Amino acid sequence: QVQLVESGGGLVQPGGSLRLSCAASGIIFSTYFMAWYRQAPGKQRELVASISTSGTTNYRDTVKGRFTISRDNAKNTVYLQMNSLKPEDTAVYYCNAARFPANAWGQGTQVTVSS
Repeated sequence: QVQLVESGGGLVQPGGSLRLSCAASGIIFSTYFMAWYRQAPGKQRELVASISTSGTTNYRDTVKGRFTISRDNAKNTVYLQMNSLKPEDTAVYYCNAARFPANAWGQGTQVTVSS
């Protein structure tokens, strides 16, 4: 049974930083494509960043240069380091693990950027 547990969300002022973590269990983590998505109130869920099994990363344009995704296969964990946070980054952030045909989601962690 796949389980993804996110942590690290919270309230931060504009310009601040947060580090999200997603701990996976029930899968061979190193064989899964991992990603972070987010969903703001009234908006569709959107892809924020992804990392392949070989470590190749991709980011949506609005977070390039501010966010960094990484993975530690020994700890079955994927991270999202978020710097220079903006109010528009406010959303629930979700971890996703994919390896066709499997596709699993975490429960989400709230990130609020506000002064």
